[in-house]
Amino acid sequence: MITVLIAEDMHLIRRALVALIELEDDMRVVAELDRGDGVVEAALRTRPDVAVLDVDLPGLDGLTAAERLHEALPECRALVLTGHGKPGTLLRALRAHVRGYTVKDAPGDALTDGIRRVAAGKRVVDPVLVANALETGGSPLTPRETDVLRVAADGLSVDGIAARLSLSPATVRNYLSYAIGKVGGRNRIDAIRIARDAGWM
Repeated sequence: MITVLIAEDMHLIRRALVALIELEDDMRVVAELDRGDGVVEAALRTRPDVAVLDVDLPGLDGLTAAERLHEALPECRALVLTGHGKPGTLLRALRAHVRGYTVKDAPGDALTDGIRRVAAGKRVVDPVLVANALETGGSPLTPRETDVLRVAADGLSVDGIAARLSLSPATVRNYLSYAIGKVGGRNRIDAIRIARDAGWM
C-alpha cells in the first residue's frame, strides 16, 4: 500500500485529488493540508511514502516544503504539481530533491501512475516542462541581482531597496541595471515580469 500526503490550498482541487487517489486499490491518503508550513510535521506524524505538493502553497511554497521534507524524512519522496510550467521552477525543483514534477491539468491516471513511479524510486517529470526548461536555460542572474529584483517587485524605490538589503543606493542601481540587461528587459518592471515568467525569482 502506497501512503500519500497531499498539500493543496484550493479545497475543491484537494478533495478531487484525495478522491482520485482513494479510488486506487494500492493507495491511501494519510494526510491532507492546505498550507506548506505544516508538511514536515504532518509527514513525520504519518510517515507517507509520497508527498503530493502544490508548487504555490501559502505559509511555505511547495518546493521549499519539499526540500525541508527531504532533510527531515528522506524516505518520503515528493511529487510537485504546478499550474504553470516555469522552466526555472523545474530546475529549482530538481535541486530540491523533488522526484516528480507534473502539471495539474495532466490526466488523472498520469498522476496515479506518477505516484507509483515516484514511490518506486523513479523520477517523473513532464516532458514538455523539460523541453521548455532546456530551451530557456538557467537563470542568468546572480543571487544578489535576484534579491534586488525580488525586493523591487514589492514596489520599493531604490532607496527603499537599499535600506531593506543593507546596500547603498548606487549599488542597488548597478544591480538593477545588470539584471535588466541580463534578462533582456526594457526597464525594471519588464525585468521583474521576465524573471517571474521564467521562474528565476
